[in-house]
Amino acid sequence: MLETTYLAVFLVGLLGGGHCVGMCGGLISAVTITLPNTKSKLPFLLAYNLGRISSYTLAGFLVGALGASSLVLQHLLPIQQILYGTSNMLLILLGLYLSGIWAGLTYLEKLGAPIWRQVQPFVKRFLPADTWLKSFIIGTLWGWLPCGLVYSVLIAALASTSMLKGGLLMLCFGIGTLPTLLTIGLMTVKLKKILYQPWVRQTTGLLVLSFGITGLIKLFF
Repeated sequence: MLETTYLAVFLVGLLGGGHCVGMCGGLISAVTITLPNTKSKLPFLLAYNLGRISSYTLAGFLVGALGASSLVLQHLLPIQQILYGTSNMLLILLGLYLSGIWAGLTYLEKLGAPIWRQVQPFVKRFLPADTWLKSFIIGTLWGWLPCGLVYSVLIAALASTSMLKGGLLMLCFGIGTLPTLLTIGLMTVKLKKILYQPWVRQTTGLLVLSFGITGLIKLFF
């Protein structure tokens, strides 16, 4: 089951690029526009994304550990089955969101708004991002931005009921987002046009949706 989940969350990150453009494109543009003209953008973008993925992985470790601690309730409730079912339901909702059928998943992003209001002011302190360290720190802070895609994968990390597996799931997701967010810094407009093509969004959504449905079938049959 987990091998499929690793692939699923990687594809969520890889194919959810349209959402990444809207959520993170502005900050990446802010990071790159403040770089001196004599410097290559790529090392700074790599540092930024390394920080972002590090935050995702840390969050995966934390919720995975929380899921592991919940197993003490296994004698009272089928907690692992509940978490696994919830994670696959979230994949279905995510598939509907990515395909443009239903955007209800965005309501999840509001849950993290109070935390983000506390974190956001620190981002401005590290602009201009004229060193690799500043770019890395900005990335670690931006990794806590409320995001429906991230929250969906965090549920899967929670359902893994393992600190290590939870961290690996979020790492796979983060690696999946890397190609899109690296490219945004170099060709934002062209990439956005590609990612918002209806056939791209629909194909992406249906693929993720199929992972969720397959997971539920395995759970009940």
